[in-house]
This record gives sequence, C-alpha cells and structure tokens, in this order.
Amino acid sequence: MKTVLVLSVLLCAAFAAPAEDKQKPVVEAAVEAPKEEAVAAVLDEKKEEEVFVPVLRNAASEEAAAPEGRFNVCPDGWFSHGSRCFLFVNSPMSWYNAEEHCNALGGHLASATNPREYSFLQQMTMTGSQSIAWLGGFNLQGRWMWIDREGFYYTNWYSPSSSSSSPCMYLRSSNGWGNTQCGTSLRFICSKNAFGC
Repeated sequence: MKTVLVLSVLLCAAFAAPAEDKQKPVVEAAVEAPKEEAVAAVLDEKKEEEVFVPVLRNAASEEAAAPEGRFNVCPDGWFSHGSRCFLFVNSPMSWYNAEEHCNALGGHLASATNPREYSFLQQMTMTGSQSIAWLGGFNLQGRWMWIDREGFYYTNWYSPSSSSSSPCMYLRSSNGWGNTQCGTSLRFICSKNAFGC
C-alpha cells in the first residue's frame, strides 16, 4: 500500500512539473561563448533544475527540498508548506462540521507529521489570534489516526485526556497538542495536496 502511495505521489509530481525548455547543449554554449558566459549558462541550468525538482513530503533529507516560495500552487487565501496547502478557518465549529467544511474545500482537517509542520500550524493559529484549533487527529478503538490518512508516527502530546471520552485532537499554539470532546466548537486548519492529486 505504501509503495502504491509513493508511486502515486511521484506520478502526480511528474504531471505537475512544467515541460523542460529546449536549450542548446552546454558543450555548444561553451564553444560559442566566452568562458565566463559558459559557466553562467551551466549555473543557470542548475538553478532551473532546482526549481522543478519534486520532493516527497516526508523525504529522509529535508535539506534537499526545493526552497519554498519560488512558486505557489495553492489557491488564494491558502498557505503553502511542504507539498500541501493550509487554510486557517476563523469560524468555530465542532470537529465533525470542521471536517465537512474542509471536505467541501477539497481537503481534510490538517495533520502534523513532523515538528516543522506542527510549528508552521502553530504560527498560523497565532496569526489568526487564537491559541487552539482543531487538527485532523482522532481516536478510533484506542488508536490515534489522521483523518487525511497520513501515518501517525510523529506525536507531540501536551497532556492527553482519556481518548474514549475525548477522541478529537486540537493544536495548542504554546506547546503540544491535546484532545477533547468532538462537539466542542473551535476554529480549525484545513489542508490539501498542493498539486491537486
């Protein structure tokens, strides 16, 4: 299943990348131009390659990821982070209604799969002048999961409550996440794939 998911992501990234420009080979450029211009051409080609290199969200080396902000594939009002788009919704809703709202926008309640992503979501919440917001974590039969089907490998609990009486997860802007009853009305964060696959 994981192999199919990885292949799907790679295929999606391949279709999302723009077609390569046809350029003169570097050897021809070196013959026609002075040495400095040939070096500049090679460096420009390297820069162009860096812009369009797809990087998986949970890749082993986060330093190898293309710098953010070079292109934005997120809809207006959404913020790009990694390979996903995020939206802070400042209308309090229950966890279930928040998930339905995110579904209507083409996404799910946000998951946090690593410390950087969680920090980004905390900053979004503070920018919305809030200290807590729903995340897409929920407890089903004693097991915590993400509603968007991400793997639940990263945890950042501040003080978990009983999962049977409080099965829905919320973010805390000052420290780790917590859980409470799903009927509580909170603001929330939606996420969706930046490439629409």
